[in-house]
Amino acid sequence: MKKKSVFSRLSSSNLLLPIISLILVMAVNIIFDIASGNNPFSFFMITLQNTTSNGMVLYGRIIDILNRGSEAAILAIGMTLVVSSSAGTDISVGSVMSLCASFCCMLLAGYGVSSTTDLAVPLFVGILGGILIGVLCGAFNGTLVAVFQIQPMVATLILYSAARAIGLLLCNDLIVYVRNSSYAFFGGFLGPIPTPILITALCVLVMSLVLRKTALGMYIQSVGINRRASRISGLNSTKIIFLTYVLCGMFAGIAGIVNSSRITSADSNNIGLYLEMDAILAVALGGNSLGGGRFNLAGSIIGAYTIQAITTTLYALGVSTTQAPVFKAIIVILIVSIQSEPVKAYMKKRKAIKAA
Repeated sequence: MKKKSVFSRLSSSNLLLPIISLILVMAVNIIFDIASGNNPFSFFMITLQNTTSNGMVLYGRIIDILNRGSEAAILAIGMTLVVSSSAGTDISVGSVMSLCASFCCMLLAGYGVSSTTDLAVPLFVGILGGILIGVLCGAFNGTLVAVFQIQPMVATLILYSAARAIGLLLCNDLIVYVRNSSYAFFGGFLGPIPTPILITALCVLVMSLVLRKTALGMYIQSVGINRRASRISGLNSTKIIFLTYVLCGMFAGIAGIVNSSRITSADSNNIGLYLEMDAILAVALGGNSLGGGRFNLAGSIIGAYTIQAITTTLYALGVSTTQAPVFKAIIVILIVSIQSEPVKAYMKKRKAIKAA
């Protein structure tokens, strides 16, 4: 049997359109650099720059996209699993991020303390505490969706509304500053490489290995395609859906700690703000169906970084922060429309007619 070429495999893969979308965003940067009289390859240039606080660090637009898009990419991992298993979205992940960051900083600083350089508890206690809160939030959402069979968007609306308020209560209505180098490390640098990039890579690697080396990925997709049929075939669909929400909460906790450590503080009102929308869009841009079933984790990660690349490109083009969401929405609508089933069917039909 003749093996398919790399191009043939890619053209029939769900990753084709996400990759093309990312390439188009890069192409816009190249055209802009040429029009500005800059090096056309400056978008891809990565250099070492000396900083006063971190020494020699990697610098460049690609590094900035990978760094700033880390939280959305981490959230996209959990969101992909949730969408696949329950055919619904977890709209609480941004608020859960804020709650986890607030709990972590409250533990590290001590209740009622607004700013500290000395940790009240060991660092690992604060980090594990923040992640544990994320797991508990995921378990709460998972119970409502899997056990009580409440629609995912309605179930997760509870923590979407309440989690930030709970975080403010934990921080005693304060922005808690943890100005400690060991905590700032998670949002800083490991040598010349930004730590958030390494944390994201580790999360993606571990989750990919789990999905590949175990039957979890197949179980999640089976439940998403047909929950009743998977239950008849012996799968405990309730436990599987519950587990995906727990994992989603855990990744929200990790993303919250990364976001908080960037600014060495817990700002309950702003941490993770609107990031749930970016996570959902990342899943959609990655070629995954929001109706559940089969998923591609790599596509979601590409989608997350495509969204960050769009944001970075808009700022480079001089679009203000207030206007950027409008242009971003238009671009996302175009990309999602191109990846929609009617457009795919039309292109497939055109291809068949041309071949005939």
